[in-house]
Amino acid sequence: MADVKAKIKGGSFLLQTANPADVFTPEDMTEEQRMIGQTSKDYAKKVHGKLKEIEANKPAVSRPLMKEAGDLGLLALEIPEEFGGLGLDKVTATVSSEEFTRGGSFAVTLMAHTGIGTLPIVYFGTKEQKAKYLPKLASGEWVAAYALTEPGSGSDALGARTTARLSDDGKYWILNGSKQWITNSGFADVFVVYAKIDGEKFTAFIVERGYEGVSVGPEEDKMGLHASSTATLILEDVKVPVENLLGEPGRGHVIAFNILNIGRWKLGAATSGSSKYMIEVAAQYAKTRAQFGKPIASFRAIQQKLADMNIRTFVTESVAYRTAGLLDVVLGDLDLVNTDIKEAGKRIEEFAVECSINKVFGSEAFDFVVDEAVQIHGGYGYMNEYEVATAYVDSRINRIFEGTNEINRLLIPGTLVRRTMKGELPLMPAMMALQDELTSLTPFEDDGEPLAQERYMIDRAKKVFLMLAGLGVQKYQLALEHEQELLLGVADIAIEIFAMESIVARAQKALAAGKPGLKPEMATVYCQEAFERIGMFARNIMPAIEEEGDTLRTQLSIIKRLLRYTPVNVVALKRKVAEKVLDKEGYVL
Repeated sequence: MADVKAKIKGGSFLLQTANPADVFTPEDMTEEQRMIGQTSKDYAKKVHGKLKEIEANKPAVSRPLMKEAGDLGLLALEIPEEFGGLGLDKVTATVSSEEFTRGGSFAVTLMAHTGIGTLPIVYFGTKEQKAKYLPKLASGEWVAAYALTEPGSGSDALGARTTARLSDDGKYWILNGSKQWITNSGFADVFVVYAKIDGEKFTAFIVERGYEGVSVGPEEDKMGLHASSTATLILEDVKVPVENLLGEPGRGHVIAFNILNIGRWKLGAATSGSSKYMIEVAAQYAKTRAQFGKPIASFRAIQQKLADMNIRTFVTESVAYRTAGLLDVVLGDLDLVNTDIKEAGKRIEEFAVECSINKVFGSEAFDFVVDEAVQIHGGYGYMNEYEVATAYVDSRINRIFEGTNEINRLLIPGTLVRRTMKGELPLMPAMMALQDELTSLTPFEDDGEPLAQERYMIDRAKKVFLMLAGLGVQKYQLALEHEQELLLGVADIAIEIFAMESIVARAQKALAAGKPGLKPEMATVYCQEAFERIGMFARNIMPAIEEEGDTLRTQLSIIKRLLRYTPVNVVALKRKVAEKVLDKEGYVL
């Protein structure tokens, strides 16, 4: 992947055919990366046994556990070696994040610390700030938190009311306000806080818990995530040293949004791990629960559920590692000792679209998986003594965390259009060129190569995306941002395209290596079902763009031709997947 950086730009998957060699997959991991994943898994299992104790007394139990994680090096993965870290890559962070989730909702504590709590300082801190804070955060001596949300500003982060003003002697920033629903707030030592200087310039600050005027409200009574701390951070005339301003005055949005980009990708990786664990739990239960004189695992309806759960998880995992590989290429040679914060922001932002896709796809895939796990358990799945019930409740926050899924869906086309207007992504020329292609469409011709029809589907799906996006821009122009239903539908098509391409590329690499496993079969099933969903999205969107009868019929006819394919027997393929899941009692490839 040495020259990938020169070829791949964020969002370009919609315009180019991916070379499987350029798509990172879990099979490409090194032995060191796998070992760190195993260490994370072993640690998470230990934590899992203490969940009830953590829930009952979060600070007293969580802090020692965080220190243990620090001693194992699990808090230091992405921190530069110069500041007490291990300086490892995003792929390593991905496999570690996957395995952390076996620690239940305590994983939220750990991942908030290593991700949105620590990374703002890693990427946007001065050398002095990094030297002061990162060693303590790497070791677990200190715990970090990210304080952005307020009672009146959630998705609209820039609407924050927390203020900052310079003291008369010029030595401190005086902060006033409150931050709501802050993970780790109950015991965090350092907070990345966003406030508006003089009520206008949105800026980030590093705030220590020990500063006078810092206090924390009671623990929130949450629906789920009972093993994580969530409380309000209160700031009353807090004197923050001027050297603790993070980044530049008025540029806090660069830090906030880019750190959320990384958080979105990490959330996708985490949901992959959570889904794998739920497959284990559900498969084992299905083999032991008997009804009508035999294990429910013998029923085809249960097997289909397990197959669908496994396939969605396969896609989530493939999307997460592909994105990790892209981030490693763009961030791998960034100087994290003397960081150019503008360059850091630009590089992280490069794959904002892909990060949003990870967040949306992963959170919704895990919701599907855990819902089916509860269904397989039947009435027992509704009982709190069974961990699927806890997982079911905990999963719901994922579609709200790191920007709601609706916001992330809107960000996908919004970011693509913005880059196109800046000349960074040739989306408009591709839309215009498509008009000529649509007049000379040729049907699929099977060349006998594995996954040939799936590759054809991906190409046609990209044409559908360009067609709808082009017509939408042509009709609505600057008013397009107000057509949210259209934007949401176009985003769903983009998400499906990235998912399809990720798994097909992974299956192609596995075939080339002579170790296909079930990857080609799962890619075939998912692509066929995704292609059907893309057709539904397109047919729903088109009448909102072309309202006239003849024109609408013509455009729908083109879409029908684009989405024509020969169905395969997915029932048989799913039975094959389910058989392997039950044999292994867990996730299979």
